[in-house]
Amino acid sequence: MQNMRTKVGCLITGAAGFVGSHLAECLLAMNFQVVGIDNFFSGRRDNMRSFADSRDFYFYEASITERNLMRKLKRWHPELRYCFHLAAVVSVPYSVEHEDETMGINLTATQALVKESRELDFTAFVFAGSAAEYGRDPRLPLKEDYATAATRHTSPYGRSKFLASRDVAQSPNGIALRCFNIYGPRQDPASPYSGVVSRFLAAALAGQSLTILGDGQQTRDFIYVSDVVDAYLHAAGLNRRPASPLNGVYNVGTGEAVSILTLARTTLQLTNGSEAPAFLPERPGDIRHSLADIEQFKAVSGWSPKVSLPLGLRKTLEWFGRHTPPEC
Repeated sequence: MQNMRTKVGCLITGAAGFVGSHLAECLLAMNFQVVGIDNFFSGRRDNMRSFADSRDFYFYEASITERNLMRKLKRWHPELRYCFHLAAVVSVPYSVEHEDETMGINLTATQALVKESRELDFTAFVFAGSAAEYGRDPRLPLKEDYATAATRHTSPYGRSKFLASRDVAQSPNGIALRCFNIYGPRQDPASPYSGVVSRFLAAALAGQSLTILGDGQQTRDFIYVSDVVDAYLHAAGLNRRPASPLNGVYNVGTGEAVSILTLARTTLQLTNGSEAPAFLPERPGDIRHSLADIEQFKAVSGWSPKVSLPLGLRKTLEWFGRHTPPEC
């Protein structure tokens, strides 16, 4: 057990977000000190309810664009050694309408933070990349080196994440994880940032038809949130022995493609739903297929996904059973 005065500190940007709150909860359970920041642009205070009163959790409502943010936090919390940078503009439509703002937050602010982390001798700076960094690359499964400066990104969001991942990986203490389709508890189905899993579950529980855009044969690589949290810990070296952080860019997914139609059928089976899915026209610009090659990250870190889709859906469904989902 670590002495209370010498606990290692971890900074999480976007701590009130879906993934950030799960990561904070896990690190606190591992006996780390956690400093969280969020400006609630997409995060929710309620996500932090289970740990907000922990004596090892310190929260600041702030933007990652604030000058010298890490220096100030390091001065207040000298124990900080690890940064998990999850805060970002995460909406693709919003990024299209607000390109300059998106690049300023997702790229420029990230560049400043990783630079400060080096100057402050942080052991690791782990960045939340995105599968959107691959644009419309048809080669499957997607390998890390497929994303290049020549990649045609479909949005400022994808472009900003790619450029930020590249810069983070060039830092000696930088690790970027390109996560694919994350799902699980606390993912708000009413949020514009939510994924198809939470929307399907909320609709099925409400006795509504599941809405499928297109023919349902589109495929995605769905990964449960606890596996993503585990990947962040592996990247930083916090649950590996010997404890040593990685460096570079890595995919995080399951390596398994699941069609939207299969997801809908599984959801209906788990919820005893009888309403047939409703089909609407496919959204212009949607990527047809997405699948991660995760072999590189597995090889260097020892990480592997543990939660199957049926189990992950059941766990998420159990959470919905304890929480009244917002109207979809």
